[in-house]
Amino acid sequence: MLFVILIIIGLIGFDQLIKFWALEYLKQVDTIPVIDNVFHLTYVENRGAAFGLFQNNQMIFIIVAFLASIYGIYYLSKNNTHILCKTGIILIVSGAIGNLIDRVRLGFVVDYFDFRVVWEYVFNMADVFVVCGTIILCIYIMFEEKLKG
Repeated sequence: MLFVILIIIGLIGFDQLIKFWALEYLKQVDTIPVIDNVFHLTYVENRGAAFGLFQNNQMIFIIVAFLASIYGIYYLSKNNTHILCKTGIILIVSGAIGNLIDRVRLGFVVDYFDFRVVWEYVFNMADVFVVCGTIILCIYIMFEEKLKG
């Protein structure tokens, strides 16, 4: 379990390091085109949920992220799960805590990945962790019987 906690701390640290850079540097320049009109690093203060939905409901997001993270860590500590399940939960918990830290500390979540040809929403590394973790967990659930057998 110590190894799992260290991975979660490492992922949260990575997320927070990027957000620190975004707050210190990217905020001053607003956007940096990496591939012009395709992918930019753009500073955004997100006071909502994914894709900017449900703006200014910080307390709800804080409570949900806190409870989900506690349950995820509890589940990992009490169950000997398949590596896919474990990986998915680790990523989801890391992303939830990464954004939780922003909400508690700043009152908003720092977003910066801006894929302009895909959609108009800006997101961050913690969001990537949550989405990838959810996909991995869904794959595990869909193929759980085959993976066990």
